Amino acid sequence: MNSHLRKARARGAPGNPPGRFQRRETVAEHDGWDGEDDPLPLLRTTVAAEKSKTIITRNASPDVPFEQSINPYRGCEHGCVYCYARPAHAYMDLSPGLDFETRLFYKPDGPRLLREELSRRGYRCKPIAFGTNTDPYQPAEQRLAVTRELLQVLVDCRHPFTIVTKSALIERDLDLIATAAGRGLSAVMISITTLDDGLKRSLEPRAASPRARLRVVRRLCDAGIPVGVLAAPIIPAVNDGELEAILEAAAGAGASSAAYILLRLLDEVRSLFIEWLEMHLPQRADHVMSLIRQMRGGRDNDSRFGHRMRGDGAFADLVARRFAIACRKFGLKQGERAGLDCSQFVKPPADAAQQSLF
Repeated sequence: MNSHLRKARARGAPGNPPGRFQRRETVAEHDGWDGEDDPLPLLRTTVAAEKSKTIITRNASPDVPFEQSINPYRGCEHGCVYCYARPAHAYMDLSPGLDFETRLFYKPDGPRLLREELSRRGYRCKPIAFGTNTDPYQPAEQRLAVTRELLQVLVDCRHPFTIVTKSALIERDLDLIATAAGRGLSAVMISITTLDDGLKRSLEPRAASPRARLRVVRRLCDAGIPVGVLAAPIIPAVNDGELEAILEAAAGAGASSAAYILLRLLDEVRSLFIEWLEMHLPQRADHVMSLIRQMRGGRDNDSRFGHRMRGDGAFADLVARRFAIACRKFGLKQGERAGLDCSQFVKPPADAAQQSLF
């Protein structure tokens, strides 16, 4: 165990390791002075504009229920230590650690780019997913409202969309999401990792509380929006024992479907997560990593399609059976596929300033 680990206040990553493309690395060394074990000073969040050429990302992965997605932000202030999006910050020559949750980027041209892409002659309507990489409702959204402007474009065009979030800020946009849901054009998954406030604070320091997320499920359901719960990630010997309780609480709040994902330790996330274990669960750290390797064929991660989300082996099989039984018990449909209607889509005019004559 690293005895010199220090945690920044209200942040998830234990440190700021270099990205895999960085050529320089800064290492903190103990100089013998008192106070070395105190928490690091409060880190401020910066949000910078990012110029983009396109806004819709496309994929052909068989493991995810969407082909198109939009990420209004790069980096995420929620600070979930396990986030599989962290390694992407390396492409900005930044760290997947504290940089990922303190040095953020947003796409102010997103709404304009979306109108342009939707208006192209060759565009074919397929549901667009939000929240597939970083949370579209992280704290910066309250001020910047990029996600809301993007949703407004989709609602105006009657284009279907889905949202995954762990933020209560989604309640702000109930008007847009409910309007789309009334036409069969929207669905939401609320991510709930744990019902334990203490575990939430260390795993996801700036995300909404478990109680707030369950309240969001109820509010969305009351507004007529199809809502599911995403129990993710399932971490062996950390939160897997809560799986049934999470599904029961979500069903009690009105959720109609559920899905789960096992922990994935991509690239630099592995070292961050191991440091988190050493800091918060030192007596359990070796056991947790042993179980992870058992469900990943002896490795820390398995990136193969068909295996990366569900894992293999006895532990993974047990989680799958528990999930299926709990869904049947609590009346939840299994899976994230929403079955949204693509037939209503109306292309925006190629020139947004020019109105149609008909």
